[in-house]
Amino acid sequence: MEVIKQDITVQTGSEKMPCHIARPASGGPYPGLVVVMEAFGLNQNIKDLTDRFAAEGFVAISPNLYFRQPDNVVPYTELPRAISLMSKLEDEQVVADMRASIDYLKSMKEVKPSIGTTGFCMGGRVAFLAACRIPEVKASAPFYGGGMATAHPGAKAPIDYAGTLKAKVTAFFGGKDPYIPLTEVDKFRDALKKSGKDPEVVLYADADHGFMCDDRPSYHPEAAKDAWSKVIPFFKHQLG
Repeated sequence: MEVIKQDITVQTGSEKMPCHIARPASGGPYPGLVVVMEAFGLNQNIKDLTDRFAAEGFVAISPNLYFRQPDNVVPYTELPRAISLMSKLEDEQVVADMRASIDYLKSMKEVKPSIGTTGFCMGGRVAFLAACRIPEVKASAPFYGGGMATAHPGAKAPIDYAGTLKAKVTAFFGGKDPYIPLTEVDKFRDALKKSGKDPEVVLYADADHGFMCDDRPSYHPEAAKDAWSKVIPFFKHQLG
C-alpha cells in the first residue's frame, strides 16, 4: 500500500511538538495509531515502523516526547544519554502529549474514531499508560515496556491504573530481556487479570530487549516477524 509520510508539529498546551505521521495514500477512513518511541528518541527506526503501520492500513503518528530537551535523538551505542533524557520525562506531561497526538488524529478526516497505542522500550510503558489514562484508546500493544510496575516520583505505576483501562491489550516481551525480569511481566499480567481484564501476553523465550529493532544487536528476526504477524491482526480486529 502506498504511503504518504511527513514530519509535522502538533499543538500540546502552549507548545508545538514535532511528530512523524504516515497514512495510506488513498481510501479510508482508517483507524488511528500512536506509535511511541524508544528511550533513544524519535529516530529513523521509529519513523520506519510508523510508516510500516501506515502501509498496513492505519494512520500512524509518532510524537517526539523529548522535544523539550536538546540533542534528543541518541545513537543506540549511547545508553547513558538515553537514560538521562528518559529520566526527565514526567508521566502527567507525557499523558498530555499523548492526548494531543490522539486529538490530532481525531481531527483528521482520514481517521476513524477508533484509536490505538503501541510503543517500544520506554514507549511500551507510555503506550500502556496512555491506554489506561485516555478513555478513547480502544487497543494497546506495548513492546518490551519496562517499568510497568514502577511509579515515577509523584505518580502511580502504570499497572496501578489497570482498573480504569478500557482498551484491549496485547503485550510483547523477551524472555532474555535484562531490563525486564519475568517477575515484572508476571506483575503486569496479574494486575490486569485482578482488574477483570484479559490481556494477551506474548513472551519470546530467546528474545532480548529491543528484539523488533533491526538497528540493534538484540534484533531477533524470528520474534520480530511473529510479533508483527500478531500485532497487525490485533489492531485490525479491535479498531476495525
